[in-house]
Amino acid sequence: MRILIVDDEQILLDQLRKALEGQRYMVETALDGEEALDKLFNSPADLIILDIMLPGQDGFSVLRALRRGGDATPVLMLTAKGDIDDRIKGLDLGADDYLAKPFSLDELLARVRALFRRSGGQSESVLQAGDLRLDTVSREVSRGGEPLNLTAREFSILEFFLYNKNRAVSRFNLAEHVWGDAFDPFSMSNFMDVHIKNLRKKIGDSDGSLIRTIRGVGYIIKDEGP
Repeated sequence: MRILIVDDEQILLDQLRKALEGQRYMVETALDGEEALDKLFNSPADLIILDIMLPGQDGFSVLRALRRGGDATPVLMLTAKGDIDDRIKGLDLGADDYLAKPFSLDELLARVRALFRRSGGQSESVLQAGDLRLDTVSREVSRGGEPLNLTAREFSILEFFLYNKNRAVSRFNLAEHVWGDAFDPFSMSNFMDVHIKNLRKKIGDSDGSLIRTIRGVGYIIKDEGP
């Protein structure tokens, strides 16, 4: 899952990025509303954490632009403590939840999990292929009941494969999902191969029988194997 955090406080951005990446989310950041809209246009997010007080376009303007454009991405708005009017306005404009500053990281992570449950449905939070199981809400991965410890990149790659189970996934689409605009196909192709090799090793698929390589196309993951 890709999360975009929009806030003009660099220290807070770094704290939130670290906390969310520690839960294996893929995280992008923006310091103002214009940068946020540019990033969302080029690489849509699965959830947006949006501060109201931003330079240039404020959070309300960003939210209004998203909803008018038909973007239904869940939005968690960050508001000033005790500012009821801002909370009401944000919810009226289409925000899905709000969190007043200052807040604990544990509470923010709980709100994020709740929004993903609400948007995707609890019944859809678990993705499986055979005995490989990935929970998009708890961020837990296991195979044969044994827990697996994946990095944020490995988790995102596996999540994308499982969302597209039984369908071929091109290398380009995989790179776009995991790395976004930061991916350079000329210099980072081997970088992707290393991540997939490490992922296969961790899930017990060193022979490529679960995550199959389709030469000239990309990859496919199937319930029944090769």
